[in-house]
Amino acid sequence: MPKQSDVLSADFLVKIAEEFGTPVYVYHAEKIKTQYEKLQKAFTKTEARFFYACKALTNINILKYINSLGCGLDTVSIQEVQLGLKAGFDPKNIIFTPNCVDLQEIIAAKDLGVNINIDNISILEQFGNKFGSSYPICIRLNPHIMAGGNFKISTGHVDSKFGISIHQLRHIERIVKSTKLKVTGLHMHTGSEIKDVDVFLRGVEIMFEMAEHFPDLESIDLGSGFKVAYQQGDPETDIDLLGKKLSDAFNGFNKNYHRPLQLWFEPGKFLVSQSGYFVVKANVIKQTTATVFVGVNSGFNHLIRPMFYDAFHLIRNISNPHGTERIYTVVGNICETDTFGWDRKINEVREGDFLVFYNAGAYGFEMSSNFNSRLKPAEVLVKEGKPHLIRKRDTLDDILKNQVEITF
Repeated sequence: MPKQSDVLSADFLVKIAEEFGTPVYVYHAEKIKTQYEKLQKAFTKTEARFFYACKALTNINILKYINSLGCGLDTVSIQEVQLGLKAGFDPKNIIFTPNCVDLQEIIAAKDLGVNINIDNISILEQFGNKFGSSYPICIRLNPHIMAGGNFKISTGHVDSKFGISIHQLRHIERIVKSTKLKVTGLHMHTGSEIKDVDVFLRGVEIMFEMAEHFPDLESIDLGSGFKVAYQQGDPETDIDLLGKKLSDAFNGFNKNYHRPLQLWFEPGKFLVSQSGYFVVKANVIKQTTATVFVGVNSGFNHLIRPMFYDAFHLIRNISNPHGTERIYTVVGNICETDTFGWDRKINEVREGDFLVFYNAGAYGFEMSSNFNSRLKPAEVLVKEGKPHLIRKRDTLDDILKNQVEITF
């Protein structure tokens, strides 16, 4: 769990819930800064750059704040590229790493001047035939490494849709040579929530082997996947150890390569997850023959990670933090099985109490929906102790605004 100094207090979160209503996502700006500085400190011994993987959380204010820290941006859709530019990022500090998109989306990113990462043979050949050496590109490789906390977020294994297999190197080389493509970067990303530092070391050794085949390289990108703790005793990626071992390996390789390379990373969850809190209200306490349920005014339409990834989020009662602990199963108000947590020890919950889900900054609001025609929640950014509304709560008009009524 994060240190107490990194945690917004229960009283403060209650005040936010009372002022802005619930459900509400709350983000702590200074925690994001702390996480970014932790990465910078770990990699001071090599030339490393960090690009925030904004698929974790794309609120324009979060993007602006991260840009102010000096961090770059990793994007996976042309819309994320456009958001990044609107937030003030220099195109040179934006990476575009899509998958399964057509050539037109790649061309749109090229026209915006960002770094393009191509992850399949077909697009590589089409782009090369059209643009040749006029626009440098990066190539995303699949290293065939199984890693990550859940199969759904493992992206570097043999059955993954992501990247071009390292065993297709000869095919890549033929395309690069015949179309005169200029390849300035190699990229890999094996998955999320990687606890073992050696996974990154295995990956970078593969990238070193691949690098020998590309004379114009300027960077090697290892993606991310740094794990943060979700509950007491949860293992985390040892960032300091990772920084030391990777820096040693990378600096050793750089001595023998014909030009110095930069080491790139794309942290998403690591930067924003622990900054986020999701506050809900207990609607009902419902006791059955086997279980005591706390039914809250939210559901997997707002926070899908527990149902989709079996993810754990610590849940606390911030309205009654010193009440007697009891066992509850916390569920949502969606008309499907919709469970946030089974058999949790929580200080006694009364109808109307506010509960908070910790580590809710990444893939929380970002994966939300209007399922059951429920409204999306508000978002609040806390900076220097002051809460700022950065997204208004949905209204029914928001659900209807793109629907076109016809006459029957």
